[in-house]
Amino acid sequence: MKARYFKHILEFKRPSGTSRGILKTKESWFIVISDKNKEGIGECGILRTLSIDDRPDYEDKLKWTCDNIDLGIDRLLEELIEFPSIQFGVEIAFKSLNSESPFVLFPSTFTRGDSCIPINGLIWMGEKEFMLEQIQNKLDQGFDCIKMKIGAIDFKTELNLLSHIRSQFSSDIIELRVDANGAFMPDEALHKLLELSKYDIHSIEQPIKQGQAESMAALCKKTPVPIALDEELIGIFDVTEKKKLLQTIRPQYIILKPSLIGGFKGTDEWINIANSMGISWWITSALESNIGLNAIAQYTHTLKNDMPQGLGTGGLYTNNFESPLQVNMGTLSYNPTKTWKVKNVN
Repeated sequence: MKARYFKHILEFKRPSGTSRGILKTKESWFIVISDKNKEGIGECGILRTLSIDDRPDYEDKLKWTCDNIDLGIDRLLEELIEFPSIQFGVEIAFKSLNSESPFVLFPSTFTRGDSCIPINGLIWMGEKEFMLEQIQNKLDQGFDCIKMKIGAIDFKTELNLLSHIRSQFSSDIIELRVDANGAFMPDEALHKLLELSKYDIHSIEQPIKQGQAESMAALCKKTPVPIALDEELIGIFDVTEKKKLLQTIRPQYIILKPSLIGGFKGTDEWINIANSMGISWWITSALESNIGLNAIAQYTHTLKNDMPQGLGTGGLYTNNFESPLQVNMGTLSYNPTKTWKVKNVN
């Protein structure tokens, strides 16, 4: 068995705004495992400045992983504990290698094209007119769950956008989620949540920065808007520490990004702990290419969670890999009659 890796820079069709800045490109790394006449490919979906494994030795660890691929998946996952995005790439690559089709990792009614996954429509930060345009486009496309990133422009402007949506669509018709990416200060967060609650918000992701467990716990006790932990989960490797975090904060939801929390294995651990505490959850992709998104979507379908999931559409980039994934009326589906076109695998 042999392995190699390569890098692919994904280019956004339009610069996309978050509270951490404007994104123009997205770096992704891929592991390709070869065994006799079969190949498997996996994506290591690192997000610079956010992933815990954004480290100077990242590529060195990728090379080490490929050089030691014969250790097998279980041993590799142990050795890669501090590199969750590489863990995920290894998991996908082995799944791909051992599947009848390299891109059908979890055969199901989803991969047969007989069922789909409800997803939220993502509204990127930007000028008011741009955000309004996005909102209208998502509504026209049939989405009944919209997620709006907030925290980068004036808060009153953001409230006006939410008010605009609610003036046309009640919460029975459109579910509204917001993602602050930790943009609120602890001493102002509760006031802002009270303002947001006027618009029947389903939930808010990470209102304050991660690493402030006591402040977040106090907020979760008082909040009028259900709170979902997102960045808070990054960098927690030990199962005991995962339990401690959720016991301390007691959030209403957790949001699981496999690329950032140790792939399928790490996600399964968080789900089991959350279920034991009565904490709800959903899965979100993290700007992966269609290779990573495909793996996350197929895995998500097996979990049988009926909530709208935060799965990207694959349409953000000018140079994504062509795939059978498609979005229709607010759902993600897999069209088995379409073929994959994966270039640059060298």
